[in-house]
Amino acid sequence: MRLTRAEQQRLTRQRLLEAAVAAFLERGYLAATVEEIAAAGGYTRGAVYKQFGGKEGLWQAIVDTRAEELMRGLAVALDQAGSREDLLAVLTPGGGDQARWALVSAEAVAAMSGNPRHAATMAALQDRFDTEITALLERHCARLGLTPAMPLPHLVVAWGSMGAGLALRQAIHPGTDAAAVTASLLDALFRKE
Repeated sequence: MRLTRAEQQRLTRQRLLEAAVAAFLERGYLAATVEEIAAAGGYTRGAVYKQFGGKEGLWQAIVDTRAEELMRGLAVALDQAGSREDLLAVLTPGGGDQARWALVSAEAVAAMSGNPRHAATMAALQDRFDTEITALLERHCARLGLTPAMPLPHLVVAWGSMGAGLALRQAIHPGTDAAAVTASLLDALFRKE
């Protein structure tokens, strides 16, 4: 069965995203090349530039896709939270490949920070998701009778920064118990009314 042009473009995009995720996680953002990502996806580097404009655009698409998946999961988990303890458990990191993602993200952010256009795009993505998380937490704090110890927009930024920082720390100090540190801090930040 022949694919339409739009279907071919979606397939190309998906294959390149999958190849890029694998390359970035394996080799890091800086070491992974457009050529190897394209080859792993079964394409030429021209396909990467056509679909994403380059390595930076590819990374931004990965971050956007990953953040949307995380947001959907967070929304479902918060909807199911029936208590303060449930909410805190949802906000506490669960392990997985967070340390590796943190390292790759740090490389990408450092590499893009010198380019105002790329930095602005990444900041806009972060702001969008911070706003969505803040709205989710406002709704669920009200539902569960919780009073945050600081304005929720600030709490969301602190929570995200702490998570990234702890994941980086775990990468160099595997004995760090990020879940325990996060749980302690969240316990102090979300009080019952």
